[in-house]
Amino acid sequence: MSLYALSDTHLSISDNKPMDIFGSRWTGYTEKLKNNWNSIVSPEDTVVIAGDISWAMSHTGAIEDLRFIENLNGQKIIGRGNHDYWWTSLTKLNALCAEQKFTTLRFLYNNAFEVEDFILCGSRGWYIDESNRKMPQDADYQKIVAREAIRLELSLQEAVKLRNAALERDGINREILVFLHFPPDFRGYVCTEIVAVLKKFGIRRCYFGHIHGVYDIPPSSVSGGIRYTMTSADFLNFIPLPILPADEF
Repeated sequence: MSLYALSDTHLSISDNKPMDIFGSRWTGYTEKLKNNWNSIVSPEDTVVIAGDISWAMSHTGAIEDLRFIENLNGQKIIGRGNHDYWWTSLTKLNALCAEQKFTTLRFLYNNAFEVEDFILCGSRGWYIDESNRKMPQDADYQKIVAREAIRLELSLQEAVKLRNAALERDGINREILVFLHFPPDFRGYVCTEIVAVLKKFGIRRCYFGHIHGVYDIPPSSVSGGIRYTMTSADFLNFIPLPILPADEF
């Protein structure tokens, strides 16, 4: 059983929102994603999808996009992105899955999951490009950042509980991996509040998406002792990224 990551599926099966306006890599991306995913991911594997899952505006509007993901191979752990307006409470999301008989979807929401020799946690995070600010000018950015840092810490606290329980159970000290939608450290931008939480918990690897149309950078980089790895679907050419044990990457 293996672990993979791929974010920013930007599905719009019900609404048919075109994505090829963002570049040629997006042409036929739904079919490309399906074929690439099922060619390497087995039913026993797990894939983390860290945000921007669907363009839907409500959780019921996202049903067909979630069904598409449900029908892909493997188990899926889904996080929230800035375009996931359909995202609602964990209770409603789980109820929707039960109603639709979705059995392979779990949601990363102030919680954590044990998968193989890893503990997985994360949140949306925070990022803003000062040269192209898309948020309202009167938004309280400090409040938003503080809230996201708290959510990440809650998830990490749950991750530590799972790690300690696993260590007591089988003597394996599992690595905690963090999955964010926004990059906490990217091309000179650093969200110090988010990075501080990562360092507080001794995180060594963090995965992020959100960034599109940037293909001339290495897939990962190290900053402040943390390795940051891009998982945006177009960057990966819609091929899920395998996550290897620490001694193999």
